Amino acid sequence: MNHPIAALLVAFAAGVAVLQTCPRLPPLAFALLATAACLTAMTLFVHRRVCERSAPAFGGTTPLTIAAATASAVAAGLLGFSYAAVRAQVRLGDALPPAWEARDIVVTGIVDDLPQQSPSGARFAFAVTRVETAGAIVPRRLSLAWFAPRVHSPQPGDAADPADVRIDGVARGSVDRPQPPVASFVHAGECWSLVVRLRRPHGNVNPDGFDLEAWLLEHGLRATGYVRESPANAQRCAFAGRFADHVQRTREAIRSRIAQALPNAPYAGVLTALTIGDQRAIPETQWNVFNRTGVTHLVSISGLHVTVFAMLAAACTLVCVRRSTLVTTRVPARKIAAAAGVAFAFGYVQLAGAEVPAVRTLLMLVVAAAGLWLGRPGTASLVWLWSLVVVLVWDPWATLAPGFWLSFGAVGLLLYAGSGRLTMRRAQSFRHRVVHALRESAHAQGVVTLGLVPGTLALFQQVSLVSALANALAIPIVTLLIVPIALTAIPLGLDAAWRIAHAILAVLMRYLEWLAASPAAVWITHAPRGFAVVAAVAGVAWMFAPRGIPGRAFGIAWLLPMALIPPPIVPWGGVRVVVLDVGQGLAVFVATARHALVYDAGPRFNDAIDAGARIVAPFLRAAGITHLDALVVSHADNDHSGGAGSILRALPVGWVLSSLAADHPLIAQARGAAQAIRCLAGTRWVWDDVTFTVLHPAPSDYDEPARKSNDLSCVVRVETAHGSVLLTGDIEALTEAQLLQRTPEALHSQVLVVPHHGSRTSSTPAFVDAVAPAVAIIAAGYRNRFGHPRSDVLARYRQAGAARPRTDLGGAISVQLAPHTPLTVEAERIRRRRYWYDASTE
Repeated sequence: MNHPIAALLVAFAAGVAVLQTCPRLPPLAFALLATAACLTAMTLFVHRRVCERSAPAFGGTTPLTIAAATASAVAAGLLGFSYAAVRAQVRLGDALPPAWEARDIVVTGIVDDLPQQSPSGARFAFAVTRVETAGAIVPRRLSLAWFAPRVHSPQPGDAADPADVRIDGVARGSVDRPQPPVASFVHAGECWSLVVRLRRPHGNVNPDGFDLEAWLLEHGLRATGYVRESPANAQRCAFAGRFADHVQRTREAIRSRIAQALPNAPYAGVLTALTIGDQRAIPETQWNVFNRTGVTHLVSISGLHVTVFAMLAAACTLVCVRRSTLVTTRVPARKIAAAAGVAFAFGYVQLAGAEVPAVRTLLMLVVAAAGLWLGRPGTASLVWLWSLVVVLVWDPWATLAPGFWLSFGAVGLLLYAGSGRLTMRRAQSFRHRVVHALRESAHAQGVVTLGLVPGTLALFQQVSLVSALANALAIPIVTLLIVPIALTAIPLGLDAAWRIAHAILAVLMRYLEWLAASPAAVWITHAPRGFAVVAAVAGVAWMFAPRGIPGRAFGIAWLLPMALIPPPIVPWGGVRVVVLDVGQGLAVFVATARHALVYDAGPRFNDAIDAGARIVAPFLRAAGITHLDALVVSHADNDHSGGAGSILRALPVGWVLSSLAADHPLIAQARGAAQAIRCLAGTRWVWDDVTFTVLHPAPSDYDEPARKSNDLSCVVRVETAHGSVLLTGDIEALTEAQLLQRTPEALHSQVLVVPHHGSRTSSTPAFVDAVAPAVAIIAAGYRNRFGHPRSDVLARYRQAGAARPRTDLGGAISVQLAPHTPLTVEAERIRRRRYWYDASTE
């Protein structure tokens, strides 16, 4: 019976995963009807199998049996699909109406998770219990930011308003220094009445980029916003007392104890992550070390940590219970030990924030313990499949997280590579047992390292080449030393234990940093094609197949297409332009057949995070760009230059063209990594039969001290035999008039990146008429505080007959001018349409 049940479980999981790739949801009535029909079909099939087991005379493999099994597998897949659709319909139904966006609403609720504190304020999930504003409709769970007051108001060049703040802690781009956070007293489990401004879930959508809207959907956060400064903000109770509140308050207390025990310690954030699963205090530099050494899985509360913790708890319980005949005469000691291990694992997983890898391990332990108690332990593979299905029943959106695939993939690989293949020979001595254990550990590490290459390249476009060396030392030290010592400090109240754990961690980090510093630590490649990933997975299955299958070593050749088949190239004489979705800012990628340029680098969100590192560099890596021929920084405003430094650090750059002052910090950085050139009208170069010409500023423009930074923007025209593209930065009416006077014939272009995000101070009627674009691309942040693009500007381009794709509504906008093909324009939200994207923005 195991094989048919396994098929049903696999089909159900596949159905849930397929739903998450759909551009739209099926009607709710259809999903409910399909769920009922599939449940009935599967119940009949399972009943038939049970009858066949009790009456073997009617068993056997017949065409009817095969047809019934196939139909039941299809029914299981449809059940998973329809179940996920029903869950999605319910969650999407809990929505903020567009009419209530950016309006003051008074809500009462509970701080629903571990608040993230920072000098700029706090961010936290808020479970709404009551809406005080008459007529307002508010989702049940919100993501709120409560900002500290600032001495000055934000400047026009800043990147985002409070509603634009990302869930990962990106704060307002501002040059002002925040005061001590007013929200430092917000704690998990507290009840508050707050005046908030909300918006519907919305994130940047770029090719191969992080999908914030999917993340918000999975976590049940159906609106984002910020707390308004108001005397109506008041605490209603100190503690709500729900089970989740007790868990989060405990986690918060532990986090505070670690911070007090390790003030200014460099790796306190890592120790916090290993203890309670809160990774938000780990700086970007340390994440870079973990990524380059392939030990990122150890920084979270991984399945290995939960397993070791449960085994220790079960072993201690077994030692104690075996001494009591009163207990063992009634219940076998092994059953009690298994139940105790599951109970302790449950507590540990709750303490760790219940992330997918930890929950997966907990469910496997629960299934195994249940099998032991029922006398039907089942195979390890069946336990793995049951835990997979239970995770998807609990969280149908788990398949959207990379951790889901890597976590279940690693365990599945070990089961596949080891099931029925490894023989446990009786060791003759302690030395033989040690050698055998080391051999098995090395084999398991090799299986996981090589087997996860397809998934790692598909998800992150990079593979650590030193992961085996890093994990060989990091896994035992973290799992057997650092984590147990850190956990010991919780019940015993020994802060010294955290200092000991930090000292051990510091030694390990020096080793990892040394490995990460090697130029050969990571192999980086482009985002592989879908068929290449499928071929690579088949190659992994061939490599780790049973010994009887011939030519297993040739399976590694099936991994080569991922690296050897490049992304589609731009035809000679053509150009591809991608206006990335970076919020309220600008970043444009321009590619010819053999060269690549980035025009502007998006905003800096705060001192640690910018669009260059979070959006532009990952896009370039996925596109297979390992070297930039040029970086153009149009002018000094943060929303255009804020990410340039990260791009210079991320990959080699040939030269930097900008209008920045000679003493600007970015110029000093550029001179250390590339050739810095001042942007001057008349500068011209040709790549692959594509001509690039700088139209502005003229040398005399730099001598005008009163000229605004916007009016010093580098204006670049990209000209092909099939059309041209005009990149304008933030030029305003003054510069537009000068361009009309100096080079009116050079302005006409098929594609225009609209000046200054569609501001009212730009896009004068004469300029629009002179350019006469077929496509006018507007780069702006969703519901930005400046009101860009202005309605009168949009009307101007509409009257000129131009298409008006917008990054705030369509995500990244891609345009290609190529021989023998018409002008093509593609919005990423349309190309990669998913059912959770906000239809009100289309």
